[in-house]
Amino acid sequence: MTPTQMDFINKTILITGASSGIGYSLAKLLPKENCSIALLSRRENILKELAKEINIIGNQARAYKCDVGNVEEVRNCFEHVKKDFGKVDIAILNAGASSRTDVRKFSSSTAKEIFEANTLGIVNCVEQLLPDFIQRKEGMIVGVSSLADSRGYPRSGFYNASKAAATLLLESLRIELKPHNIKVVIVKPGFVRTPMTDKNEFQMPFLMDVNKAVKIIIDGIKKEKSIIQFPLPIVIGSKIIKLMPDWLFDYLMSKQLPPKKN
Repeated sequence: MTPTQMDFINKTILITGASSGIGYSLAKLLPKENCSIALLSRRENILKELAKEINIIGNQARAYKCDVGNVEEVRNCFEHVKKDFGKVDIAILNAGASSRTDVRKFSSSTAKEIFEANTLGIVNCVEQLLPDFIQRKEGMIVGVSSLADSRGYPRSGFYNASKAAATLLLESLRIELKPHNIKVVIVKPGFVRTPMTDKNEFQMPFLMDVNKAVKIIIDGIKKEKSIIQFPLPIVIGSKIIKLMPDWLFDYLMSKQLPPKKN
């Protein structure tokens, strides 16, 4: 007997980072589930076209310009979402940023940008969601982290650290919010082909098509999994690397560094 799955019919789903990558693909596929969608991103022009496309097929979608790293923008945006839709049932907090930085260009401003998008962006959104979720005793927070949260990889320290912080934050919320009947789902993808990963200069093993990744995410949300992580080889690899002795990790990662310039 197949276990009963949650459905999205007549639910309002909020998606951050909806103008590109995983967020954009989610917004393209979710209308098939007969739900309403609040699309959030800094690139309002893309969102408006996407909302128009979704509304043509009979679903309700609205676009909202929002930088998740800006507390005031998030507060104002969520007020508008609540006014337009009445409530949010599922919030997919997907907005993120990446950076590959040589240590000689170590920059606090780059770190600030990465942490505001990947970590504080989740904090700012959850702050607005919780009062209503707790009062209603229902709701779901889906936070997109990464399998890169396991170690500090060379040239990716800001990204790794921000995703590790996001994972631990979501894990804590998952435990604390369970008595309030609020579900927290942590999504940890490996390499997914998006405009963000297209910038990577290294070979990405088991690179996955974004639509395939999104179908896995939607299926995991329906099954109310506490963690959705994929693909399996990268999941296993990240666990092995996490358990690897520091000396071995340092040695292997040092081989990934560019040659020294004379």
